Amino acid sequence: MKPVIDYSIYLVTDTVYFKDDSIYNKLEAAGVTLLQYRDKSAETRILYERALKVKALCDKYRVPLIINDRADIAFAVQAAGVHLGQGDLPPLIARRMLGSDAVIGVSAHNADEALKAEADTADYLGCGAVYATATKKDTSVIGTEGLTKISAATKLPFVGIGGITLENYKAVLQAGADGAAIVSAILGADDICQTVRQLKNMALEAKSVKI
Repeated sequence: MKPVIDYSIYLVTDTVYFKDDSIYNKLEAAGVTLLQYRDKSAETRILYERALKVKALCDKYRVPLIINDRADIAFAVQAAGVHLGQGDLPPLIARRMLGSDAVIGVSAHNADEALKAEADTADYLGCGAVYATATKKDTSVIGTEGLTKISAATKLPFVGIGGITLENYKAVLQAGADGAAIVSAILGADDICQTVRQLKNMALEAKSVKI
C-alpha cells in the first residue's frame, strides 16, 4: 500500500552535512514529516551504506524516506520512493523498478514540467528554486509566482524548494504549496527541534486557514 505522505516539513540532506557522523544525530532530532536522502558526491557503496543508516532512523520514527535520483538505492534499502530530476530516469521507468506503491517525486520548474510529471504518474512535485540558495547554485529562481502558476496547472501535491527559511516558509504555503523541502534552515539551525516546532506551527495554521 502506498504510504500517506505529509509533505509539510520535508527535510532534504546535503553532501556537506555528511563530513562526519553528527548528521545522524541531527536527523534523529529533526522530527520532520518526510526525509529525502540526497548526497551528490558519494560513491554508490557509500550511498547505500549511508542510506541504510538513514532508513533505520526513519523507520524508528515512522518517517517515510525518499532517495534522491537513485532508484536503485531506493530499491536496495526499501525506501518509500525516489525523487527524480529532469535529467534522471523517467518516472514511468522508476515506477516499473520500484512498484506501484512507490512514491515518485519529480522536480518541476514550470507548469509544463508539472503537467508532464503528472501524466507520467508522479505522486508529487518539488518546485523551485523558490529563492536563491547556496545548496544548488546551478538553478534558476521561480519565486512564489512560479509556485502559484504550478498550483493552478496541476492537481498533484507539491513542495517548494530552494532557499526556504523560517521567515519565508509561510509565503511558500500561501502560494499553494503543500509544504517545503528544506536543507540548511533545519540542518544548520542552532536548535533543530525548536526550528521544526515553529515550522509545524505555521503548517498547522496554514492548514486551518485552508479548511
